[in-house]
Amino acid sequence: MKRTVEHQTRNDMRREYDFTSMKGGVRGKHFEEYRRGTNVVVLQPDIAEAFPTEDAVNEALRGILTTTRAVRRSGGLSDRALRSESREAKRRRRS
Repeated sequence: MKRTVEHQTRNDMRREYDFTSMKGGVRGKHFEEYRRGTNVVVLQPDIAEAFPTEDAVNEALRGILTTTRAVRRSGGLSDRALRSESREAKRRRRS
């Protein structure tokens, strides 16, 4: 048995939604907040395990920012420090 679907022409809300009994509703209450946007980041499971709370993530990121700023103030790292390890050094380390 198939249901018949009522086509709604002008109103997107169903008849059973009666908002007249609701008090205190404000249209567009969160519009400005939504317009500004949010910074939602989905962590991979291994990272989420290491940083289980929002505060833990923020603390770690602030530490990284502090370190980055200190390195920039001191003139940065030498080019040698930024280079990846040479192939020869990797071979020596393996043996």
